[in-house]
Amino acid sequence: MDIARKQIGTFTSIGTNVRLGKDVKIWNFVYIGNDTKIGDKVILGSLSHIDYDVRVGSGTRIEGLAYVAPKCRIGKDAFIGPSATLTNDPYPKSARLEGVRVGDYAIIGARAVVKAGIRVGRRSVVAMGAVVTRDVPANTVVAGTPARFIMKRSEYQEKRQAWEGKNKYPTHRQ
Repeated sequence: MDIARKQIGTFTSIGTNVRLGKDVKIWNFVYIGNDTKIGDKVILGSLSHIDYDVRVGSGTRIEGLAYVAPKCRIGKDAFIGPSATLTNDPYPKSARLEGVRVGDYAIIGARAVVKAGIRVGRRSVVAMGAVVTRDVPANTVVAGTPARFIMKRSEYQEKRQAWEGKNKYPTHRQ
């Protein structure tokens, strides 16, 4: 692993056969399990746990305290919020594991929990605190426990743009 173009924080544990893309930023106390592939320009927040056999697409941001279970697949330019949990075992302790699939440009809010085997569609949004027990179609927003459809992604984008227009101190753009 060439670490010349990577920023790796202190007390980070990186397993064997891990591939890190270019310009990856890994904050402090991050765990990355064996046989995991992280794309270019990915940011992993402090105390995030990316388990073994995980794939993370380029441009994705995983916030602090997030847990990504083994065998999960996250697309490019996705966002996984703080303390979000992607699971892989619907009937613990099962001998069969199946990770969550998160599509490109999808957003998973803070403290959301996604059940094993679920597909979160491209450009979809899972609201903070949601418990996702069914697949989330592309371009939709879900919220609640259990998570249910609340709006289309286009409406979410309009609300976000209106919010950002009111913000005196914008922090980032997506």
